[in-house]
Amino acid sequence: MNDSLLTIGLPIALAVIMFGLGLTLTIGDFLRIGRDPKPVVLSLGAQLLLLPAICFGLVLAFDLEPLLAVGMMLLAASPGGTTASLFAHLFRGDVALNITLTAVNSVIAIVTLPLVVNLALGYFEPGGPDTLGLQFGKTMQVFAIVLVPVLVGMAVRHRAPAFADRADRPVRIASAVVLIAVIVGALLADENVGDYLAQVGVVTALFCATSLVLGYLIPRAAGIDARQSLSSCFEVGLHNSTLAITIALSVLDNETLAVPAAVYGVLMFPLAVVAGTVLRRRVAREPEPATA
Repeated sequence: MNDSLLTIGLPIALAVIMFGLGLTLTIGDFLRIGRDPKPVVLSLGAQLLLLPAICFGLVLAFDLEPLLAVGMMLLAASPGGTTASLFAHLFRGDVALNITLTAVNSVIAIVTLPLVVNLALGYFEPGGPDTLGLQFGKTMQVFAIVLVPVLVGMAVRHRAPAFADRADRPVRIASAVVLIAVIVGALLADENVGDYLAQVGVVTALFCATSLVLGYLIPRAAGIDARQSLSSCFEVGLHNSTLAITIALSVLDNETLAVPAAVYGVLMFPLAVVAGTVLRRRVAREPEPATA
């Protein structure tokens, strides 16, 4: 992959995306868990526990080579991306729930992501034992990559809420543009893009589709309304592929680990559109819950 994408594009993309998330957050978004815990707990449970297990099963079933297998587990351990809020808005989901879920999961991922990645590295041993790993120093890099831009964005919103509101839409657009440019550029810059799609295209598509379906069905089965279940669908189904790519390239310094997230980052958009189109009809048929 092109070095300029690694040294310039990825940090910019992730910083803009996470800063944009911070601009939408307040302390109340975290306090929401106490007021309405059920949809949050169900969605987070699916993201943190169920998806890594499903991804592990897919990796074994498709017999991926060790580095690609670890890359898939890195993707599965990544929190939901800010793209989930965009899709929730487009298809009439509960955007506030998405914001809360993304914020909480991004914080929890500081612990769970290194744990899942290190377990996967220990199991698959790509290149032999102890060649890669997210030890304490690298875990602190993950902490800085995820939380610092978010905290800066929250500070800006706290001190200048009017500016944060005005900047929200331009930052969202910039996030999407930079994200797509980095993913597409990273894929096209590598002559092995065809091989990558052949190796992980099916498994990443299956993982994304399964995540979207479970993200909707689990809360619905627990009695959550269609609107919040749609938001859960996007939050569980759309991972922060930019974070996974950045960790693979900048923290773990391995291009192959980034391949599943890069391919996933392209495939998740059409799959999310299909899911939103199908499920929006269910949301439209169900009356919105009364607000206090």
